Amino acid sequence: MGEAADGGPGWAATRVWVEKNLAPGERIEGARRLLGGWSSQMRRLDISGPQGGRSLALRSFVKPFYVRHAPGLLAREADILRLLAGTDVPAARCVAVDARGEHCDHPSLLMTLLPGEVRVEDAGAEQRIGLLAGQLAGIHAVAVTGTTRPRDYEAWTAPDRVRVPDATGRPLLWRRAVDVIRREPPAYVPKFLHRDFHPGNVLFGGAGAQLRISGVVDWVETSWGPADLDVAHCSTALALLHGVPAGMSFAGRYEAAGGRTAASAADHLYWRLLDALAYAPDAEKLAAPWRELGRTDLTPEVLAGRLENYVESLLEQFDR
Repeated sequence: MGEAADGGPGWAATRVWVEKNLAPGERIEGARRLLGGWSSQMRRLDISGPQGGRSLALRSFVKPFYVRHAPGLLAREADILRLLAGTDVPAARCVAVDARGEHCDHPSLLMTLLPGEVRVEDAGAEQRIGLLAGQLAGIHAVAVTGTTRPRDYEAWTAPDRVRVPDATGRPLLWRRAVDVIRREPPAYVPKFLHRDFHPGNVLFGGAGAQLRISGVVDWVETSWGPADLDVAHCSTALALLHGVPAGMSFAGRYEAAGGRTAASAADHLYWRLLDALAYAPDAEKLAAPWRELGRTDLTPEVLAGRLENYVESLLEQFDR
């Protein structure tokens, strides 16, 4: 993620809480806002102490909707970070959590700061997409028990909630797409899902042959469900960010990396459209953080066009 000077009000109590959760002798030397988030406010905290300096990340929910749901979201993320500490997934480590905002100005989670940065530019996207596919297959391989299994997935749209773009010249295309998700959800083999896996939640380090994924962030939506749903979510994001071909190619690259999607084209299409239609009419939820990171070319008009063309491509490939 990018950074900006902090200067934000309303975190004095949070700062006191953070310092109470540091090692003896440690203190906050500086704080900077991290750019590119949607649901929460992120800060980088630079810490000094007897053992030297280190940096932590602080997530705070400030929007009213997320403040209301913070107890479940942040408690779940803290649990998931503890689970992932014993895996190869490059996730942060939980330091402390105040999920109800009992001590902080807003509900907050304190965690280690992962290296790397979000990269959303078109240059180098092909190489990054291959790494994304491999990382997602690795996430789906995380083993859980009856006590560590996350909640069952939740759909983010339904046929009667899809917002068809007002300016579309292809209303029948949208009607056809919505009809696909009117069926009962297909049967699936459940997997450990990130549930919000896309380029904005993945950190990269290095370049060229040394390019690597250095971190995967934002585990508040982690769920138990079909691998196709995570594949669908990343595919939608890639189609919007880099163009329809990037989104259409991701499932194949995921399978080449060892992942498995639904054997039935109709079942796979259901999950792909269940995700894509959640972003109609213009994918503003995804686009706003991307524009903050420099992708000012991703206007609502551009994204609405890409989303419609992506839906058309999905129907052409899988609805036969």
